[in-house]
Amino acid sequence: MAPTPRQIPADLRDAARRIGEGIERRLEAERDQLPLWLPVMLGLGVALWFVLPDPAAWRAVAWIGLAVGLGALALWRGGRGWLAVALGGMLVTAGVTLAWSRAGRVAAPVLRAPMILRFDAGVERIEPLPARGLVRLTLRPTGPGLVASGGRRPLPPRLRINLAEADVPAGLAVAARLRLRARLLPPPEAAVPGAYDYARAAWFTGIGATGRGFAPVEILLPGRTAPPLRAALTGHIVRQLPGSEGGIAAALVTGDMGAIGQEDSEAMRTAGLAHLLSVSGLHITAVVGATMLLVLRLLALVPWLALRVRLPLVAGGAGAAAAIFYTWLTGAEVPTIRSCVAALLVLAALALGRRAMTLRLVAGGAMLVLLLWPEALVGPSFQLSFAAIVAIVALHDHPALRRFAEPREKARIGRLGRHLVLLLATGIAVEAALMGIAVYHFHKAGLYGALANIVAIPLTTFLIMPLELLALLLDAIGLGGPAWWLTGQAIGLLLGGARFVASLPGATAAWPSMPSGAFALMIAGGLWLALWRTRWRRWGVAPLLAGALWAWSTPPPDLIVSGDGRHAAVRLADGRVAMLRDRTGDYMRDLLATNAGVAEPDLLSDEGGARCNADLCMADAGQGAARLRVLMVRSAYHPPKAALVAACARVDVVVADRWLPSACRPAWLRLDPSTLSATGGVAIGAGAGRVVTVRRIGDRHPWIRPMLPLRRAAWRAGTRRPHP
Repeated sequence: MAPTPRQIPADLRDAARRIGEGIERRLEAERDQLPLWLPVMLGLGVALWFVLPDPAAWRAVAWIGLAVGLGALALWRGGRGWLAVALGGMLVTAGVTLAWSRAGRVAAPVLRAPMILRFDAGVERIEPLPARGLVRLTLRPTGPGLVASGGRRPLPPRLRINLAEADVPAGLAVAARLRLRARLLPPPEAAVPGAYDYARAAWFTGIGATGRGFAPVEILLPGRTAPPLRAALTGHIVRQLPGSEGGIAAALVTGDMGAIGQEDSEAMRTAGLAHLLSVSGLHITAVVGATMLLVLRLLALVPWLALRVRLPLVAGGAGAAAAIFYTWLTGAEVPTIRSCVAALLVLAALALGRRAMTLRLVAGGAMLVLLLWPEALVGPSFQLSFAAIVAIVALHDHPALRRFAEPREKARIGRLGRHLVLLLATGIAVEAALMGIAVYHFHKAGLYGALANIVAIPLTTFLIMPLELLALLLDAIGLGGPAWWLTGQAIGLLLGGARFVASLPGATAAWPSMPSGAFALMIAGGLWLALWRTRWRRWGVAPLLAGALWAWSTPPPDLIVSGDGRHAAVRLADGRVAMLRDRTGDYMRDLLATNAGVAEPDLLSDEGGARCNADLCMADAGQGAARLRVLMVRSAYHPPKAALVAACARVDVVVADRWLPSACRPAWLRLDPSTLSATGGVAIGAGAGRVVTVRRIGDRHPWIRPMLPLRRAAWRAGTRRPHP
């Protein structure tokens, strides 16, 4: 069956041969970079499992990847091209299988409907949130719950409950057994398209319900007499430094950010300094470096050891132990684990006399995280941490920057200037790498983060963390007061800088939801630029710019409706965004504003172009001839049926959080519980006739309810707008 040479024209054979030889030459020149693409292809398989909707698509991708891999192996006659294709196809299959099996292994029952009940449960984790006046408990029920009617209801194996600080009983501790009453809800999915999907995160942590507990809370069996080390250390630090200063100090040591005020936390995010609060590479590096320096200096005081033992190896071992202990102490989050693995690999490379900081080290850490927690790939923490470290290493691995950074004899002012230039270049590279990810997940982009980090990173690394360590050590003999005062002053400088940067004009820019395709193009282009070394790395500029242009040119939605129908935001004719309800919580207000691409929304009832009364609002969404007339229910009372039906007939879209009469028939779309229960939150672009929903038809991921085809009565084609 193989074609004979005469069946293929000679010019095509020559062209194919030249193309193959060209690819082989390029891959040979990049042979040291090829292993870096192994975690990329594994991550591609994981990402495809999260993006594609159902088992049929997952199986198709897995079989296609396997077929490509086996086919490439069959064609392999030496060289690197076909071998790279074979490994890539098989790793895509492995990624899909890995994510699918992980979702099945962690499967646990999930609450299906809200309910209020009384139950007994064991305390698994206690997280104080003093900035919000709450304590978050992770509980394991010991039996079914009892509803008010006396019936019993089965409960998921793990719950997350918030308690007001005043309702927390004295003596509450881990491993205690409680009896309490709580209102439980299923883990909430994204409220609107582009928002954070907590239901997905809860599925992989085994949390089947969330809710709010009520007093009285009764302790049936006491727990541990002493709190865990992390909780005890957090409590001690917060007692020494009240307010956000104590919250930041606790975050640097234990990773617990519950005591940081919301305004200060937002200022840190706006200034591009939020990464300082999440324990990652900076903190692990500081701990390892301080431990190695201390151990090395102490052991060098003993001449017998200094002459007979390789003290750098001993200090490296102490640094590795400190990194592992610090990772455990801070809760072993994904960025901390990645940084700990990287630190251990660096120490191992130093012990072997090899170059320590390379992209292969980063690739090894990524492979480890993906093999253990493939779901981390779709979270912002994994993406931000790895994008930052890849940008830093790739930048400093560039020949031009390496030549600039080489130590040479210069005056002290020259060395200081070179270090400042390197720090500024690193900050700009990191900001550029993180901007697209931040816009995709948080719909915000900071503009002064690189400049702020030039001051904040040295301040945190060389002043705040050493002072805090000194204060903790002096507390052992009761002399930590002055050191804590100095620590508070240093953290005050950090907070003051964050507040100043956040208050500058244009400190942050709000962006509407970015299409996933644009985000994928930007990630692909960034990886191509970072992971190759020869001139063809420049090809990555094309998808990077294409993705950025796609994201920039995507019009913001003109109408956003939350999944429960209670909250909505409308883009008015002048471009401003107005909220439906005057009393909207800060979280929902910020969520609707950022997804609409504005920093601060207005109130619909204050706008002259909208007609509102206590029960209803009517407004035009969008600009120009493509505007949609929208009618929205805004109170808990039912308006008169005749007036409501007449108003429905004059509009294109109706939004309501309760069942509407069947006679309410808008010209285009009715977003009431019958529709929203199937779609989830909805975002509508009036100009493009584009409707984006939280749920997709046929989506079979285990943490969401499937979106069924809608009833024809809910989606009515009209003369004003085409069917979506």
